[in-house]
Amino acid sequence: MDYPESYELIFQAGGAEDDAVVVHLTARSGAGGYPVYADETGIVRAEIGPRGEVRMQASGGHQDLGVPLLARPLSSRGTRGAG
Repeated sequence: MDYPESYELIFQAGGAEDDAVVVHLTARSGAGGYPVYADETGIVRAEIGPRGEVRMQASGGHQDLGVPLLARPLSSRGTRGAG
């Protein structure tokens, strides 16, 4: 299956604008068997399924994992599977 190389995760923020984080495809797969995406720092990690369903993954202790309102693909090019 082809997966987008990156997504923009949109989180609800307390202010007037929502927060957005760009995550990129990694070589990892999550518990559901779908690819894991991470931001440039590696702190924000998410398993994203083919219909845009998101499962956030903790990257450290005491992390409060918010659920994004939306996972928007940024690229249509993808790689087959994620190892």
